[in-house]
Amino acid sequence: MSATPDAPGASQRLDKWLWAARFFKTRQLAITAVSGGKVQVDGQRCKPSRALRPGSRVHIQKGELAWEIEVRALAKQRRPASEAALLYAEDEASRLRRQELARAARENAQHGPRPQGRPTKRDRRQLQAFRETRREE
Repeated sequence: MSATPDAPGASQRLDKWLWAARFFKTRQLAITAVSGGKVQVDGQRCKPSRALRPGSRVHIQKGELAWEIEVRALAKQRRPASEAALLYAEDEASRLRRQELARAARENAQHGPRPQGRPTKRDRRQLQAFRETRREE
């Protein structure tokens, strides 16, 4: 699962590690995020090919969610989520912020309008008529 901790100079590409740790579904998504400045290593922007070592601090931003993590181990290949979680340790403050955002999103979703399903033929015709009158104005 991970590189041997006693191996001198053990390192891995940042994009491969992000993919193996299951922060991104594909390596291409990881490369795009790193190139776009959404991932920082030790407080600095970097390239996808940046060598990552155990002990490095990584900040990952995906939409409104953010992770502050410390790399614990390197992975040779992508493994199940339970094993991927062993590759890093998340800061307590980071975890609490993400949980608070998730709770707020759940609360907002409960108060918003809920569609009852697909619109009926009558509903679609009413929507179309409404849109046409809006265009004429």
